[in-house]
Parts: sequence; structure tokens; C-alpha cells
Amino acid sequence: MEIETFVVDSFSSKPFAGNPAAVCLIRRDIADRINDVTMTKIAAEMNLSETAFVVEKEGDASTFQTGSEFGLRWFTPTVEVDLCGHATLATSAVLLHRLENPNHELRFRTKSGVLKAVRNGEEITLDFPLNPPKHIEHTSDIQPLITTAVGDIPLQDVQYSPSTKKLLLRLPDSFTRTQLENLEVDPQALKQTPQGEPLVKGVILTMRGTGEYDFLSRYFAPWVGIPEDPVTGAAHTVLASYWSEQLGKRRLFARQCSARGGDVRVEIGEGGRVFLSGRAYIVLEGKLRV
Repeated sequence: MEIETFVVDSFSSKPFAGNPAAVCLIRRDIADRINDVTMTKIAAEMNLSETAFVVEKEGDASTFQTGSEFGLRWFTPTVEVDLCGHATLATSAVLLHRLENPNHELRFRTKSGVLKAVRNGEEITLDFPLNPPKHIEHTSDIQPLITTAVGDIPLQDVQYSPSTKKLLLRLPDSFTRTQLENLEVDPQALKQTPQGEPLVKGVILTMRGTGEYDFLSRYFAPWVGIPEDPVTGAAHTVLASYWSEQLGKRRLFARQCSARGGDVRVEIGEGGRVFLSGRAYIVLEGKLRV
């Protein structure tokens, strides 16, 4: 059995930047032969932060080239996740740009409900659920985890998103982008901190932006097999809510300051939604033999 597979650098307009994701096209005639165990093994084989499995819709004759609705799941090298932005962007880029699907809007049925991807000039815009974090007044219970992440750096704010289990640590406004980029975080030490799992699945470090950017961030999720994620759409569903309230803006431009780095355009929508926009570059395509 062969599966058409792509590797896409999401939130980037050039290769070797942004966040790479694998995209596996699962035709309806082989869907019942690709179970959870096989998907997990494929994701481990691809060894990227996420591998997306997009499935043709049952019950009609639409294909990846013609359909507007698909099933979509995401796996890290170790577990399935409920929401992934960059792999959804990668999937959309494969369908819209490489396979020349003519639809203006694609709909994906996922564990986080129906997600949409819309053509937006050179970019693709994702319609995702907003995940507002809540301020943590007393941090003593998670202080060992905070100390492991940032040492003795005085934090401006600590918040937690219960829907995503992401801990948001806001660095002081005196911090610089260079300091954020050079900050050494030990993902394995994070994972081994007793106050981590199951309360926390990811740690967001963020700060007020400089220059053209409204805010900056880095993201670590060793609990799900991702030491540091280069550019994280799901984290921006938390960051968008936080920084929109802090800055009094509904449209923001963000930079995730990993070694690869990537830009995300953010807009707060109605009804608890957020729009994440970015570009994607397809760097590899081939057939996976299973």
C-alpha cells in the first residue's frame, strides 16, 4: 500500500524555515486499513512535530482535487493531539496549491470540531477556536516548573489555558528579542518536573513585541514528544486571546522565535474564533510504502 506524502514548511514562504509538517493523503478506498497504530508508527517514522492524516469524505465521489470537506487528524511522534495549526496549514497548502483544488474554502472535521481554511491571496487563513487563558494568582504549586523553564527571571504574568493545558509565562517588558531567542530551556528537565503532566502539556514563553511585531513567543511541549516547536498555530489560539486583551487590538502580527522562526497574522473573530494566517512552502513529495 502506498500513501502520497508531502513535507511542508508552514508559516514560511521559503524552505528550511517555519515549522515542517508531514501530510499523508488517505484515499477513502484505503481509509479502513490505516488505523491508529499505523498512524502513530508513520508519525514516528516521519519524526516531525506533527504528521497530518487527511481523509477523503465518505459517501460521495469527491477527491482531494475536487472536494471541499475532509477528515483530519494529527499525530506527534508519540501521541495524537486534538488541535494543530501548522499541520492544518500544511494540509491546506497541499490541497489548494499542489493539487490545485479550486475551492475557496476547505472544511476539516477534527477532534476540535469543524475547522476551516480559506484562500487569502498568497496566504491561507485558518478559522480556529479561541482558547483564552486565565491568570494564575498563586503560582506556588507550579513554581518548580516555572523555575525549570525560566530560572529566576521575574515574570510579568502567569496564565493557564485549561482547554489546551498550555502554561503561558510572560517575560518582563525589559526583555529583548535577542534574550528570548538565546534563552536556554531544557525540555527534558521540564518533562521531568513533577508539577508538569497531567496539568501542563506545553509551556509558552512570550513577551511584548518589538518593531513590526505585536508579540513574540517560543513554545515547548516535551510531554507530547515535541522538545521545542518551531511555529505553533495551537499556541497562538491562546496567545491571540491574551495579547488582544493586553494590547487592545483585534489584529496582531506575531513572531515565534525558534531557531527556524515563523510569522503568524492573527485576527480575533466573533463567537470565540480566531483567524491565523500564514504561508507554506512544499519541500518534498513522494509515496510512503506501508
